[in-house]
Amino acid sequence: MLKTAAKAGGLADRFRRVRATSAELAVGLSPEDQVVQSMPDASPVKWHLAHTTWFFETFLLIPNLTGYRPFDPAFGYLFNSYYEAVGARHPRPRRGLLTRPGMAEVAAYRDHVDAAMLTLLERGDAERLAPLVTLGLAHEEQHQELILMDLLHLFSCNPVAPAYRPYRPALRGPAHEGRWIAVDGGIVAVGHGHEGGGEGFAFDNEGPRHEVLLRPFRLFSRAVTNGEWRAFIEDGGYRNPALWLSDGWATVNAEGWEAPAYWRRGEDGGWREFTLLGEHPLDEDAPVCHVGFYEADAFARWAGKRLPTEAEWETAAAGIPATGNTLGSGLLRPAAAAGEGFAQMFGDVWEWTASAYSGYPGFRPAVGAVGEYNGKFMANQYVLRGGCCATPDGHARATYRNFFYPHQRWMFSGVRLAEDA
Repeated sequence: MLKTAAKAGGLADRFRRVRATSAELAVGLSPEDQVVQSMPDASPVKWHLAHTTWFFETFLLIPNLTGYRPFDPAFGYLFNSYYEAVGARHPRPRRGLLTRPGMAEVAAYRDHVDAAMLTLLERGDAERLAPLVTLGLAHEEQHQELILMDLLHLFSCNPVAPAYRPYRPALRGPAHEGRWIAVDGGIVAVGHGHEGGGEGFAFDNEGPRHEVLLRPFRLFSRAVTNGEWRAFIEDGGYRNPALWLSDGWATVNAEGWEAPAYWRRGEDGGWREFTLLGEHPLDEDAPVCHVGFYEADAFARWAGKRLPTEAEWETAAAGIPATGNTLGSGLLRPAAAAGEGFAQMFGDVWEWTASAYSGYPGFRPAVGAVGEYNGKFMANQYVLRGGCCATPDGHARATYRNFFYPHQRWMFSGVRLAEDA
């Protein structure tokens, strides 16, 4: 009984910490900052804060806490994201039109649900609900990263180039020149599984653990830098159709791409980059960021290399501590590589892989509405690995599979090159 109570207490403490982090991300933002939607792929900060609250109310409190009364029955329609099994929802591209409820009411909603959740976690059967609570916390951590992604896009649309947080310089260690590191091939196990692929929580799309056959390969020790990407631009990379997949070349021309998202020409003709810290001169040694799969693939082709498969990436990352320049560093931007061996495997930028997002052999979505979390998106997207500068500390792991459409680039996404041995 004491052991169960300790587990419940630890989960309650983690619940408080995760929920507090979301609120802290909104500190300093005006109500206007939190209601605008800059594009259909992004959502307002207010919506993120309410949606993560709706998750706990819908999947935990209503079914499990006797006597619980929803804060406002209309919120089930306003703040459902894509859970068809739960009911109808407000259209995603129109979330920015939700001027009501206001920020004060959303804050009250969070307080209402938090108090009820802590009551639920103090009950004797809290351990039974721990897997679903843990999923809800991981879900909220994903939305913490989304808040920063979406804010960056929103602020980039403002001609005064506002800064979300004050700029502070990154500490620089000895220069990491980069080198190719050989990785043995053979039959390797990948994916999450308690028999060897990791302990603790994982999303359903990270398993089952299974074996794949890899040929020997080499992976570069750090991510591609801004300086290297600038050379790609200056060599006509965005103007050479031979480097691009057909859909990628069509996207380059339709969107008028000539550089990564948020790169801007300065008055002197040099490149500057818009960041969460405002606009600053391009850091040539930092990883290139905000490039889509089409761009990553074209750059690899230009460099005479390729993107790693996700199995190759995971095999190289196995055994490396899943720590790095993540949200807790406070930098809020990618930083230059440091150290020996593989650098930047976790944090800085999500790294595109050559692998299409699909289910592993034996994958089965969870039963019920939460089964819609990952499985139904397994089409037309590519996998990214490793986390980024906006990923909450401790959220990523070697088996973690992020996924986006190949044209998308408002996330903190970059490139690491691979080659056949």
